Amino acid sequence: MPGIKETLTQMVQFVFPEYANPLGTLHGGRLMNWIMIVGGLAASRVAKGVTVLGATDSIDFFNPVKVGEIVILDSWVEYIGKSSLEVGVRVYSENPQTGERKLTTISHLAYVAVDSDGRPRVIKDCIVPANEKEEVIYIEAKKRKEERVIRLMQKEEKLGLIEDEGPELSWKLETLRVVLPEDALFGNLMSVGKLMMDVDETAAILAARFVRGIIVTGSVDNLCFFSPIRVGDVVILKAGLNYVGSTSLEIGIKVISENLRTGEQRHTGSAFLTFVHIGEDGRPRSVPSFTPSTKTEIKHWREAEERKKKRAERLMYAKKLLEEALTL
Repeated sequence: MPGIKETLTQMVQFVFPEYANPLGTLHGGRLMNWIMIVGGLAASRVAKGVTVLGATDSIDFFNPVKVGEIVILDSWVEYIGKSSLEVGVRVYSENPQTGERKLTTISHLAYVAVDSDGRPRVIKDCIVPANEKEEVIYIEAKKRKEERVIRLMQKEEKLGLIEDEGPELSWKLETLRVVLPEDALFGNLMSVGKLMMDVDETAAILAARFVRGIIVTGSVDNLCFFSPIRVGDVVILKAGLNYVGSTSLEIGIKVISENLRTGEQRHTGSAFLTFVHIGEDGRPRSVPSFTPSTKTEIKHWREAEERKKKRAERLMYAKKLLEEALTL
C-alpha cells in the first residue's frame, strides 16, 4: 500500500509563444489543461487504469508564468475511496537562466476510475500515510471528499438546468463547437482539460470585451462535472458577466452538451472565473463600472460577492503556504 510521496508524478513543460497572451504570459486555460493531465497521470498510475476528472477545488494563480520559462507540475494521490481518488497538484515556474522558482498554484482534484465503458470501477489499493505530515494531508483530503459528496447530492437536478438567462444579461457571450476525436481523453469521452481551455477562452473574450484591454485569469472557483461529453456532441458555452470589482471581474459560464442525433441537451457543469485587468506595464488597471439592473444580474452579483469573500479567505491560507514553503 503506497504512501503519499510514493505516488508522486512530475510533468515539465516549456512555455512557447503560442501558449501566451499579448503580454507574453501563459494562458490560464493552457495551465489548467496541464494540471488536469498531470493529475490524471498520478491518479491512473495508482488506480492502474483510466481515470476521469470529476471535480476540482478552487484554483488560484499566484504568479504569472512567462514565455521561455519552464513549468514544473508535481502531482500526488492523497486519498482513495471506493472508486475515486483525491489528487493534489503543485505548480512552479522556473527561469532557465537563473534557476529561480516561483510557486504558481496549488490545487486539489477528484478523479474517478472507470472501465472501458466509462463506468466507475473499484480501486483495490489504498493510501497509507508514511508519517505525521502525510497523515495531515490524508485527513484533509478525506474531508474534502466528504464535503464534495454533499455538493454532488443534487447532481441529477442540475443535469436539467439549461434554461436561458441570456435575455436578462447585459454582457453575455455564447460559443459552441463539435467535440472531435482529438479532444478525447480515451475512447469517446472528451478531456476535461480540453474543455477548460474552451471555458477559459470564452470567458476571457467576454472579460476583454468589457474592459477593452488585456486580462489574465486570476482564479477558478469550485468545479463539478455532472455529465460526460462525448465525441460528436456539441459543446455550448454560455458566459455572462457576474461581478465587477476595482481591477477584476467575475465571469460565469454554463456548459451544456447536446447530442446531435437525439437533440438531448444536458447541463454538464458550471464555472466561475475571475480575471484581472492588466496594463502594458504588467500591473493591474481599473475596470469600467457596472451596475446590475435585472433580477438575474442582481442575483448573480450577490452570489459572486459571497464567492469573493471565500476567495479572500483562500488567498490568506495560500500566503501561509507560500511562507512555509511546504514540500512533500
